[in-house]
Amino acid sequence: MTQAKKKNSPPGARWDIWLEHGMCHWLDTPAKLNIRVRCKKGADSSLVEILHEHNHIVHIERNGEVLYDIPHSLEDVSESGTDRSCLSLEKIVSYGATADLSGLYEVLDKQIAYNSAIAQEGLSRPWGESVGRTLLEVYGNSVNVRARAAAAAGSDARMNGCEMPVVINSGSGNQGITVSVPVIEYARSLQSTHEQLCRALVVSNLVAIMQKYKVGRLSAFCGVVSAGAAAACGIAFLQGADADVLGMIITNTQGNVGGIVCDGAKSSCAAKISSSIEAGLMGYEMAKRGCVFRPGEGLVKEQYEKTIDSFCRMAKDGMEATDRKILEIMIEGC
Repeated sequence: MTQAKKKNSPPGARWDIWLEHGMCHWLDTPAKLNIRVRCKKGADSSLVEILHEHNHIVHIERNGEVLYDIPHSLEDVSESGTDRSCLSLEKIVSYGATADLSGLYEVLDKQIAYNSAIAQEGLSRPWGESVGRTLLEVYGNSVNVRARAAAAAGSDARMNGCEMPVVINSGSGNQGITVSVPVIEYARSLQSTHEQLCRALVVSNLVAIMQKYKVGRLSAFCGVVSAGAAAACGIAFLQGADADVLGMIITNTQGNVGGIVCDGAKSSCAAKISSSIEAGLMGYEMAKRGCVFRPGEGLVKEQYEKTIDSFCRMAKDGMEATDRKILEIMIEGC
């Protein structure tokens, strides 16, 4: 495999990957996500391009003939979809406590069943580097360890070829596992009712979305950090915590592990999940004791909303150069 030379790139351009005939090349484009894949076998060839979204195909060719092409721009596009700016911890906690769950049980029950199943699969067999199994073998069987181990094990399996389904969060299977499996483990330990578990999962899922939507679809900021904080918020909600405590949890978690980078989907995601959940649970224990990182310390602000904004700005805007450098390093030697 060879690396294409990077000449005359526009300032701030995002370097993505162009896969052609088994070789990886940089694709000079300002889009955050732009991938072209060219395949060839004998006299036949094909080319497919996706842009801006993982399922947004903009161009298809077969043997040089254009089969599909839609108008598109390489310039960054604004985030589309549901407006999530209305989310706040107070509204999420109120909704989690009072919402009619009849229309939500179907998706929540799938999240419980599917994500628990892949976690159990990861604990049952040595997928990947067995982060989840290692946690249980080394650190015991407390609910804290089980919560981290089960979630990590789900990622062990998912990142290493297991085809079992997962209910996602913010477009990510790993984040879907992270926001749900620890809450499920704690609900079992606390002997919570099914309704209590579902309400806690509503809180956990929405807290993750509240943080992640400000970052955007892609960033060099590891999304399981926000998901780990959200899981701890769901666990705290199970035990009666209010919005102020949840805000302290997020502040303590982001102030601790808010610098974990995303360098692609692979085995080490399981370890990052464990670290983020551990940070979230420690942040909860600190919050229960009235301890929270102080405004002016790093990116922490006086209000948790502003703290979230600080870390999201760092992730979305401040890590653009980091994202490019990570891609450059990853492609070396391909």
